[in-house]
Amino acid sequence: MTDEPEPYLRVIKGEPTPAELAALVTVIASLDADARAAARARACAEALLGADHSAWAAPGPRLRGPHLPGRGAWRASGLPRRQ
Repeated sequence: MTDEPEPYLRVIKGEPTPAELAALVTVIASLDADARAAARARACAEALLGADHSAWAAPGPRLRGPHLPGRGAWRASGLPRRQ
């Protein structure tokens, strides 16, 4: 009995190059990382706000965006954001 983990992916047909396999593994790993990050964010939000939170309790709308340079930027920095 071996304790080796199952392969991450298996080539069933064809003979991809090492570069093609690397590209495929990179894409699959990034999708998995995005899903795990979203799950962590949901878990943090539930822990912070409680499971029965609503959009009214979300802190996102109270956060302001970055200051953007340009004509009238100084005036726009103090005005409320349009949503």
